[in-house]
Amino acid sequence: MYRDAFGSGFAGFDGYDSADYTDNTDEAGNAGSFDYDTHDERHAADESVPVADGPAEGDRWSTWDQSTPTEKGPEPRPAWVVTELAAVDTELGLVKTGKEADVFLLERGVPGTGRRTLMAAKRYRDAQHRMFHRDSGYLEGRRHKESRVARAMAKRTAFGKEAIAGQWAAAEFTALCRLWSAGVAVPYPVQITGTEILMEFVGDENGTAAPRLAQLRAEEADVEDLWDQLGRSLSVLAGDGYAHGDLSAYNILVHDGRLVIIDVPQIVDIVANPRGSSFLERDVRNVGAWFVSRGLPEQRVGELVEALRFDARLG
Repeated sequence: MYRDAFGSGFAGFDGYDSADYTDNTDEAGNAGSFDYDTHDERHAADESVPVADGPAEGDRWSTWDQSTPTEKGPEPRPAWVVTELAAVDTELGLVKTGKEADVFLLERGVPGTGRRTLMAAKRYRDAQHRMFHRDSGYLEGRRHKESRVARAMAKRTAFGKEAIAGQWAAAEFTALCRLWSAGVAVPYPVQITGTEILMEFVGDENGTAAPRLAQLRAEEADVEDLWDQLGRSLSVLAGDGYAHGDLSAYNILVHDGRLVIIDVPQIVDIVANPRGSSFLERDVRNVGAWFVSRGLPEQRVGELVEALRFDARLG
């Protein structure tokens, strides 16, 4: 199922549209200057152009109508998703910072009503502040249809880094949509606009984020149940030829006993990627170390590795 939806080498990357970026990259893949007009230059001669009004409350109008149908989460959507165009978005603070992206807490609500929801807004950083330290290994088995873009990405030019950033965001959103639809324990993806992904906030209604697995105290963790939940999700992935690619106790959340896997832009095609099998095993052993330290018999980790290899038909 994933392979048909993603395509060979994962469609979140193959589906990238280079028209989203305007540059003067030469044939060697080096970025030249970017051509653009500022707002003032476009409207300096026309004082009659109206300035868009912001909402009376909140930080911005809802961006729901700015996403195309394919940039919105799978249907049927959960009842908590706010799609009304009268809604406004209010940023409530920083949830997590990372090397490639930051996650913010965002409230989307309809003023004057009780219709509101909390979401996590994951925003990939600009080229000057990102550190895509993992690109080379995860990009094996993925090819870009535009040779100019592929060269720029390979050379890590400024334009290439922009292309990679856009692809990471699109890749994560595509992965979340497919994984959610398949029943994998991931946050529901609401929408994507540019390099911002809005998704289900995993936490309480007061905005307190769920703890990472690594933060759980022994008395708070039902080790057997969490291990079973994890195994079911990884089995679905492996059965369709994929592994998380960077799984650990730090990118798994636990809320009211529910295990939720996060940070999936680097999802690995374990058939197309020559190191796919090692990614699969590393995922299990990395997170398995936490479970073993909490009393899970160590042989259960090896048993899961072999079960997933069987599910993935790796022999």
